[in-house]
Parts: sequence; structure tokens; C-alpha cells
Amino acid sequence: MAEEQRGPDTTALDEVVTFTSELIRIDTTNRGGGDCRERPAAEYVAERLAGAGLEPTLLERTPGRTSVVARIPGTDPTADALLVHGHLDVVPAEAADWTVHPFSGEVRDGVVWGRGAVDMKNMDAMVLSVVRSWAREGFRPRRDIVLAYTADEEASAEDGSDFLADRHRDLFEGCTEGISESGAYSFHPEPGLTIYPIAAGERGTAWLKLTARGRAGHGSKVNTANAVTRLAEAITRIGAHQWPVRLTPTVRAALAGLAALYGIDTDVDAPDFDTDLLLDKLGPAAALVEATVRNSANPTMLEAGYKVNVIPGQAVAYVDGRMLPGAEEEFVETMDRLTGPDVAWEFHHREVPLQAPVDSPTFAKLRAAVEHFDPAGHVIPFSMTGGTDAKQFSRLGITGYGFTPLKLPPTLDYGALFHGVDERVPVDALHFGVRVLDRYLRSA
Repeated sequence: MAEEQRGPDTTALDEVVTFTSELIRIDTTNRGGGDCRERPAAEYVAERLAGAGLEPTLLERTPGRTSVVARIPGTDPTADALLVHGHLDVVPAEAADWTVHPFSGEVRDGVVWGRGAVDMKNMDAMVLSVVRSWAREGFRPRRDIVLAYTADEEASAEDGSDFLADRHRDLFEGCTEGISESGAYSFHPEPGLTIYPIAAGERGTAWLKLTARGRAGHGSKVNTANAVTRLAEAITRIGAHQWPVRLTPTVRAALAGLAALYGIDTDVDAPDFDTDLLLDKLGPAAALVEATVRNSANPTMLEAGYKVNVIPGQAVAYVDGRMLPGAEEEFVETMDRLTGPDVAWEFHHREVPLQAPVDSPTFAKLRAAVEHFDPAGHVIPFSMTGGTDAKQFSRLGITGYGFTPLKLPPTLDYGALFHGVDERVPVDALHFGVRVLDRYLRSA
């Protein structure tokens, strides 16, 4: 009988809790516009990587906006390298709204609390604990593993993965695949059913700026060229638009997997397949895919005027758009039509949609690692509604998967914790994640 694969030691299980807590205590709030300083967290990570015998490199585009990259040499120099990446910054948190202070890193009743507990200092800590466990054991992976801890993911990524992919390509030499956030967490759509969605795609980012121009004038006079009115009409059309279904291979595989899991007889490849009908039958499980069967565009910000009795000559709105792989041209054409002749629009920020194969050996190994530690769980591929640093690293030819394994209690709404109040992660979930991540990386 083959020897059972060795797992992380008990020190790794202790360290992942400590590292998660201590990273949370380092306030790396990213308010956008360059208002963030990741360097203290980057130095914390680099020190612990150096303690594992690695040679981390600290990199900055802007002073204080620091990323860390290190490489673990593999035993097979001919094998492709694997990128494992996580970001160090977090979104803002208002302490008055929280049960515990968001930057306390408090461990209470078997739960680690604080901003970044799930997005994504937990994964940062898991990777640290795994590689340090390997160092104590003297283990080397089959292929090179490149570790990247990035700045600025929660904003434009200009000071993080964008900078790394553009200016430091050599550090990622040989990397063909990568894993990062937002996948392999337990999802409980109903009692007794546990699903682990592994991300194999992302919708593209299309943040838009809309500008309406008109005739400025007195608020008491008739004005048929009112910029505010023109803008309001355009964003109303955008908000009310019903986007058509466009199924990517990843989402099609997710729908087929969920239908089989629920015993629903359907053919997702049939010409008359009704996506919305299947989503209705899936109940709460539809949440995994319903936002990724279409493009989307949601108005989010308005700017106009400076006095109530003055009609401004210009009004501006911002729209959060998301584009499916293969549906980018449709998105542009639709926005041209919905904005109309009186409103100009442009991309305020744009990033590509991504897709990764779900029939690859890598996906099979990701699945196997999860199922080893939860044989009753069901792995389903899915596409993320938003985006990650995988978009920037895709420019280097790196195919990305979302894989931050966590086994969570059914009562914990994981999705609501992202950028939410009282962000937290159970200690047991961190231990599960370390074991799964260790097993996958040993097999990768």
C-alpha cells in the first residue's frame, strides 16, 4: 500500500491562526487614490518567508506600496512553475459598526475576527504556514512555486500586480498557472448539502464614466437640453436593461454539475435550454452562477450641479459594468445604444475577463485535494462575478484558478463577509485550508 501523503505539522496549524491575527492587526486599508501603505505587512511576510529559507524580494512602484515575491525551487527543473498569490491590502472598515474592532485580530470562541479575515489575509497566512512547514520537514515541491503577496488589489492594482506583471516579468518566469482567492470554500444551499465552488473564470471589469452635456441656465426656465435630465434618462435605461444569457464553458459546466447534483434532467447544450428555468429550480444554489450568465451594468455614482437654482452644463455618472468572456463587443455596442446621442461614455477602468479549463489536470488535483478532506462535499466549477489579480497575471500567460479552501459552518454567510461588517473566519476553517492547500501544492 502506498504511503499516505504527509501533511502539515501541528506548528503550521498554530501559525496560521497567529499569522492571520497578526496580519489583520497591520492596518492596510486601501481607500483608493493611492491612500494605502502595505509595506508593514509586506515586511512581516518577508521576514517569515526568510525564516523558511527563502529569499523574498520587496518591490515598490510607489513608496510604501509594497509587494513581496519569492520562489521555492522545485525538484524538476523542466516542469512549469506555479504562481500562488494573495493581496495584502483590505477595504475600509468603520469600527463603530463592528462587534469587535476590525483591526484587533481578536481570536474569540474559536473564530478570528477582523478586516481581511476572509479577504484575504487568511490565505496569505495559510501559504506562509504551509511553506514554513515544508522548510521544517525539508520538503521540496515537484515544480517551482512562485509566491506573490501584492499591494493595491482592492483598487486599481497599479501599485501591485499590474506593476509586477509589467516591470518584473522575470520573477514569474516559467509560471503557466496560478491559484488565489475566492474558491474552494464550503457553500451550504440546503441542510445536508455541501458544495465547494472552485473558480475557473472571472467576468471582465468595465467601470464606466458617463458624461452628459447640455445648456447651462437658470433653474426657473424651460430647458430642453438639461444635462442632468439627459444623464438620468441614460442611467435609467442602463439600470433597467435586461441583458441576454451568454453561457461561457465554465458557467455551462457549473450549471450541468448543479443540475446533476439536484437530480434535474436537463441538457445545458440543447438549443432550447432555458437557463432561467434551471436557476429557478436550483433555489439557493443558483447564487453560485446567476450573476455570471449575463453581462451586467449597475449605475453607482452621480455628480452634477453646485446650486439648486442653477442648471449645470454637465452631469457625470459612474457605472460598474462586468463583461463575460466573448461578450465584450456586445457590451460596448449595448452601452453605445443605451447612452444615446446626448451622453458620452468611456472606460474609467477596464480589465479582461478570464476563463480557465475545468477539464484540466490542475482542476482535477484541486478537486481531489478538497474531496480528500471532505469526501461528502461536491466540487463545482464556477466563474467569479468580480475580479482578482489573476487578470493582471494573465498578461504573462498564467491561467488562474480561485482556490482558498475553507470548510465553514452552514450558519456563516461567507459571501456576505467579503467587504462586510464583522468579517471573521473560524480557526477550524483555517486548519482545513492549510491541510487542503498543503495537499494540493504537494501534488501540483
